[in-house]
Amino acid sequence: MQGLMMNTPLMISSLIRHADRCHGDSEIVSRTLEGPIHRYTYRDAHLRARRLARALPRLGVEPEDRVATLAWNGYRHFELYYAVSGSGAIIHTINPRLFHDQLVYIVNDAEDRMVFFDLTFTPLVEKLAPLCPGVKHWVALTDRAHLPQSALPGLSCYEDLLAAESDDFEWPEFDENTASGLCYTSGTTGHPKGVLFSHRSTILHAFAIALPDAKNLRATSSVLAIVPMFHVNAWGIPYSAPMVGAKLVFPGAALDGASLYELLESEAVDSTSAVPTVWMNLLNYMTQNKLRFSTLKSSTIGGAACPPAMMKTLSEQFGVRVHHGWGMTEMSPVGTVNAPKGCHQGLSEEAKFQLALKQGRPLYGVEMKVVDGQGTELPRDGKSAGEVLVRGPWVLRRYYKDAGGNPLATDGWLPTGDVGTIDKDGYLQITDRSKDVIKSGGEWISSIELENIAVGHPSVAEAAVIGIRHPKWDERPLLIVVKRSDADLSKDEMLKFYEGKVAKWWLPDDVVFVDELPHTATGKLSKLTLREQFKDYRLPTC
Repeated sequence: MQGLMMNTPLMISSLIRHADRCHGDSEIVSRTLEGPIHRYTYRDAHLRARRLARALPRLGVEPEDRVATLAWNGYRHFELYYAVSGSGAIIHTINPRLFHDQLVYIVNDAEDRMVFFDLTFTPLVEKLAPLCPGVKHWVALTDRAHLPQSALPGLSCYEDLLAAESDDFEWPEFDENTASGLCYTSGTTGHPKGVLFSHRSTILHAFAIALPDAKNLRATSSVLAIVPMFHVNAWGIPYSAPMVGAKLVFPGAALDGASLYELLESEAVDSTSAVPTVWMNLLNYMTQNKLRFSTLKSSTIGGAACPPAMMKTLSEQFGVRVHHGWGMTEMSPVGTVNAPKGCHQGLSEEAKFQLALKQGRPLYGVEMKVVDGQGTELPRDGKSAGEVLVRGPWVLRRYYKDAGGNPLATDGWLPTGDVGTIDKDGYLQITDRSKDVIKSGGEWISSIELENIAVGHPSVAEAAVIGIRHPKWDERPLLIVVKRSDADLSKDEMLKFYEGKVAKWWLPDDVVFVDELPHTATGKLSKLTLREQFKDYRLPTC
């Protein structure tokens, strides 16, 4: 016997329609490339998204066609999210920070019919266009007055497209498992692989991250979406904010400390999400200018582990609670968020802090386990480390066009490539990437833990640890450090800082000081680049 409830499909268009009807006057604020701050409401956004949805088929876009974006976080990009997916096509958000060859590969592999781009990326798309013959229209996300002078084939002006259309449009209804969005992995090894989201998976993910123990979004929230909309859909914020009617603030291309601080204060932002490197720049700016937050209360930090020193600074000096998050493109992307349970209320402040350093508990919908090299599940004791496997309704089951073959383990779980532990309360702690863990004398050394200790030194701005080949121990850790400006720090002083914090055999064998560290297109430390740079490095112990 089945239940007698309506079988209403979960449609992305229902989010913007709901926001219009129930939160129509809530604001969307964007810093624009043209100059001024742009303000309008969910009702305005819904009207313009419907106009765009009418324009797409006139340009030859059919259901299931891929429509790409090369754009910053802003109101026009937001409209594209809803117009493209809501009309039955697939929004393909492209990370412009990828290498040129990767961008060409991605556009052609996705078979994009159109590319919408921000003015910043005009030189980039001019280089891409001759190598991407399948793209029939290039649309500049601007008005006629700012349309660039370019020989791009099929160049159109976004505002002209909308002005030519009526908003008399009804969103179509179709199977909720229909593809809605496409994101490619950063491709650290081999070609990037496409992850194809559905309407159903996107809606369920939006529900989950809005929950109190996740982003805790409400109609009274003011949310600054710092995480790029080209980086796994800004971690789902453009979907969860309209779901609850929260004020949505977009920073555009200005992600420097001064610009972000201005928006946080002027728009009374109380919640945001960002990677650690963004926070490092913002905190440096605020410290140098003796500034404080007026309204910001919490931030989700993911993409890489938040260093303990940064978490303490945010909490103790600036009154911002950090919620660690963890996930990956293949998980839409959020899998865990760190929030305390009732049983933790009586813990000491230090114990609460140690708990907060973990990546957190799985959201409802995500199942998780850690396994050893033979695939056997390990105890949930917070000590037994193994590869993290996941499954759930917004977790990938195979890549777009079956790139790379079947990614699932034999029992149907997705290996994440992360190494970690799960404790008795379900909290995940990532100890390393499986390819980054340092294998020394048959034991594992966590590069992440060594990095976190290093950045706790007052003279260290950023640090990375990689394994260097060793004739006796297989690998030994090399610490690579960026010193703070005008800081005086020696190798011996840096190594002494580790005393009493880790076992002696974990101590780095050497320290190298550099001016800067390489980062991936998503802001993470590029260990692949570092390993290539230091592949011939000889440790003093060899």
